[in-house]
Amino acid sequence: MPDGVMGIRYPFADPPAAGEAITVADGILWMRLPLPMALDHVNVYALNDGDGWTIVDTGFASTKSKAIWQALLDGPLAGKPVTRVIVTHHHPDHVGLAGWFVAQGAALHMPRTGWLMARMLVLDAQDRPTPDTIAFYERAGMAADELARRKAERPFNFADCVAPLPLGYQRLRDGDTIRMGGRKWDIRMGDGHAPEHATFWSRDDAVVLGGDQLLPSISANLGVYPTEPDADPVSDWIASCERFQPLARPDHLVLGGHKLPFTGLPLRLRQMIDNHHGALDRLVAHLDQPRAAGECFLPLFKRQIGPAEYGLALVEAVAHLNHLHQTGRATRQLRDDGAFAYSAA
Repeated sequence: MPDGVMGIRYPFADPPAAGEAITVADGILWMRLPLPMALDHVNVYALNDGDGWTIVDTGFASTKSKAIWQALLDGPLAGKPVTRVIVTHHHPDHVGLAGWFVAQGAALHMPRTGWLMARMLVLDAQDRPTPDTIAFYERAGMAADELARRKAERPFNFADCVAPLPLGYQRLRDGDTIRMGGRKWDIRMGDGHAPEHATFWSRDDAVVLGGDQLLPSISANLGVYPTEPDADPVSDWIASCERFQPLARPDHLVLGGHKLPFTGLPLRLRQMIDNHHGALDRLVAHLDQPRAAGECFLPLFKRQIGPAEYGLALVEAVAHLNHLHQTGRATRQLRDDGAFAYSAA
């Protein structure tokens, strides 16, 4: 193994149970909330500011999540108020209960793009998929039975699991610093999984709050959606990982949004970059004949995709095909069935 690169290690073997907390560093508690999906949890953190708590991310807005948070507030958080909520990015498992905490007196801190995205999506509730959404699915080559089902059903809406957000917030900016948990942190933005995703790097010890930008053992979803159908989040993701490489140390304790806290960040960043380069190479080989995004799961993910993962797999396939198209490695043509078919250039 190269000098300065350690293997990935997990200092904490087991996650906290619902309503419990684990001290992962001085003044930092790790907690976990359930999610009703294949990735069945989200990690949240509380940082002790003396007279109150800063919490990082919040979980879904649900009766169950609120009950778990109340148990945490009454127990491990020792009755001190939550005075500040930090949201790393706009996805509902991270921003869901931010508005709930604000209603109880907390200040909200988020990246501007995340706040705008979350506000927009909460207000954009739909009873059925819009024509633009259906057209996006058709362009992606969504399976006919899946498309028919989605046309007839109420789609996922942010408003279903995200509490109303306040009109005002405080912006987190790349390059700024913030004090929380007795530490000074550098704010560094990533991209790809979500636009302007905040990560926090302690100047006082080797702790990094990574959100979904820095995860062990699983790859963050890089999805393209009808709101920006020609986006290239794969380029954004790889560029972010490369920007973080000079900053990463083997002893950094990374507190991510899912799975376990870990060390070995330099190796993990290299793995995340190589993972997508490898997926792109496999995809180019698969495009020896024209194929739509819905026909590219096996080379990308190296496994069968089931109904529970189909939607995320489709938007990630579109992301990788967009990247190949926009970097000149693939061409595309519109098929008679309305799908874009991609071929290796």
